[in-house]
Amino acid sequence: MLNIVLHEPEMPANTGNIGRTCVATGSVLHLIEPLGFKINDKTVKRAGLDYWEKLDVRTYINFEEFLEKNPGAKIYMATTKAKQTYADVQYEEDCYIMFGKESAGIPEEILLDYKETAIRIPMLPAIRSLNLSNSVSIVVYEALRQQGFKNFELEGQLHHYEW
Repeated sequence: MLNIVLHEPEMPANTGNIGRTCVATGSVLHLIEPLGFKINDKTVKRAGLDYWEKLDVRTYINFEEFLEKNPGAKIYMATTKAKQTYADVQYEEDCYIMFGKESAGIPEEILLDYKETAIRIPMLPAIRSLNLSNSVSIVVYEALRQQGFKNFELEGQLHHYEW
């Protein structure tokens, strides 16, 4: 099981999309306050569709409380400031992957303690960042690929025909 951590997310639609991704992948969603919206915001639930009720979501007052409640957590910090890419590391089964808020990312004072586990998604130089929910999907599916997609449905079926 993966753990997705959003540090002070600002946009409800992104969080809703990420919540849906967490349900589809069996991941836990951790939200570190302050949030830029109320957790029961219609926009969050609309983006998460009917999956939101199935989501394991946990909230924390701040990063310190998150650390207290998840002692010994192996945390990968997704940031544009990292020296290694998301594909350069081996993700443990119960690891945490943290993403920062849309407007500023993860604060540098937090990143300083995670130099070895800071990861980035490669982009062209003129691009500042990707959409948060897209970034989460990219990294989550790489971690799951590395773990062999255990317990995942690997073959799809056509509705009206056979392959």
